[in-house]
Order: sequence, then structure tokens, then C-alpha cells
Amino acid sequence: MKYVLVTGAKGFIGGHLCKFLLDSGVRLKKHVRNIDPFDDCEQYACDLEINEFSLEALNGIDIVYHLAGVAHDVGDPVMQEKKYRSVNIDATIKLATLAVKKKVKNFVFVSSVKAGGSSVNWQNIKEEKLGNPDGIYGITKREAEIKLLEIGRKSDMHVSIVRPSLVYGPDVRGNLKLMLSGVSKGWFPSLPEIGNRRSMVHVDDLVRALLLVTDHKRANGEIFIATDGETYSSREIYKTMCGVLGKSVPRWSVPNFIFNIIAKINTGMKYKVNKLLGDEYYSSEKLQSIGFKAERSLKEMNETSF
Repeated sequence: MKYVLVTGAKGFIGGHLCKFLLDSGVRLKKHVRNIDPFDDCEQYACDLEINEFSLEALNGIDIVYHLAGVAHDVGDPVMQEKKYRSVNIDATIKLATLAVKKKVKNFVFVSSVKAGGSSVNWQNIKEEKLGNPDGIYGITKREAEIKLLEIGRKSDMHVSIVRPSLVYGPDVRGNLKLMLSGVSKGWFPSLPEIGNRRSMVHVDDLVRALLLVTDHKRANGEIFIATDGETYSSREIYKTMCGVLGKSVPRWSVPNFIFNIIAKINTGMKYKVNKLLGDEYYSSEKLQSIGFKAERSLKEMNETSF
């Protein structure tokens, strides 16, 4: 029976991963910010901002799934960079270094497509693209990737990295949750069809990808992008959400020029408009080449198979 440690176990992806692992019969330990007295799993409280880890949590561990990190805006730019670097780089490398000392066999790091840069002119991004990472989040994820792969090369630990595209599924969080809530309550604008292209992946399929790369011989020292193999426009995502919620799709939509005007007159809104209507188009061909095949689609965004 394999012994597994999951960091970020209470997060959206971590929660789904842990449920599958428990259902499959593995022994599971969780690194969490706060201990849950109603959780029967072994739990170890840690604070990644101060690189706090429990060596005991790594005792006997075969596999580490490192999902914990910081992705949200923390406000002050100086504090923001310090926090991102402390959590996404320093804590990640410390955990991997300790894992090597504890003779952990497999280390899987959940990075982000932001580490490879943004999609430009409808071109889909592949793992070998060496563009500029997207923002401080992407920069810190990329630096962590580089250092992790170096640790893997200098040790016997099998290191694999997965870059998820935008993740959807039951109990989704972040911007998708906000959008879903807005559509449900009727305040989210009816988006125009502008033909932009966005890649996404169901959380169940992402879990399958993480399990696949764990000890696949062709995954050692490699980076894989995870998508469901489809591309969606923002309008398609909006319409799908209406369908999932049982709401009729408005026959009208807010013209694209309105969003362009908002972006031009308000620099703070420019980023949000681009997040909503820009391109984020990625290829998962490399992951598919080792046997991955997505089983879920956006229409199943509120369903789970695990």
C-alpha cells in the first residue's frame, strides 16, 4: 500500500485528489494550514510563508503531490512579490529537498500554464515555449519548476510537473465561481461572441493526469500541460453556465466595443477585461502522448465521477 502526502489538501484540486486517493485505498497524509478535527486523515499543520514543514509528515512517504501555493493578489506589490516567492519557490524547493532526504520516490508538482507565458494571436502554447511567464504568479511557478527539475536530475526522486489550464468542476473556486454566481443571480453581463480561444480542464481529468505522471517512465523530469482537448470562447462558457444553471441564454449580448472602452478608460479594468475575453489557448498533446485522454467536458462542470 502506497503512502501519500498531499499539500494544499483543502483546496479545490487537493480536495478532489484526496477523495480519489482515499477511495483507491492508499494511506494518506495531509499538509494543511489548519487541522480539521473532523478529518480522520493524518494531518500536519504548516505555514508555507515561513517555510514550515513537518519532517514527521514525510516519514515513510512514497509519493508527494505538492499543490499548495499562492495565486491570489495580496495587495501591496512589494509584499506580493515577497509572499509569492516565499510560498511558490522557497517552500516548494525546501519540501522537495526534504523529500529527497527522506527517500521519497515520486514528487508531483502542480504548476500553472502561466509559467509558460500567455497565448498570442490564436497560437496554442506548448511546454517547450520559452516565452515570458505571466505575472509574478507565473514567474514564481516557472522558477520553482526549473529548480525542481534540477533537484530531480541530481537525485533518484522521480519529479513530474503538471501545468493545469483553467480548472472547472464541482465546488469550483476563484473567478469561475464568481462568474457562475453572477450568472445565477442575473448580474453577470451577457458576453459577446468574439471568437477568442480558451483552454480548460475538468478537475477529475486533472486528477487523472496527476496520477498518470506520478510514476510513468516518460514523465520523469518532464512538464505537461493539462487541458480537456477542447477550446471555448468566453461566450460559449457563458452559455454553458446558463445551461448548467437551467437559465435561458439572453438573445442579446454586451457589444465588445463597450468592453474595449472600459479597458481604455480604466487601467485597473484592462486586466480584468483581458482575463474575461482574451485568449488562453494551450496544447495537451504531450500529455496525450503518454496515454492521457480527457473524459469530461465543460457541460459536466458541476458533475464528478470520483
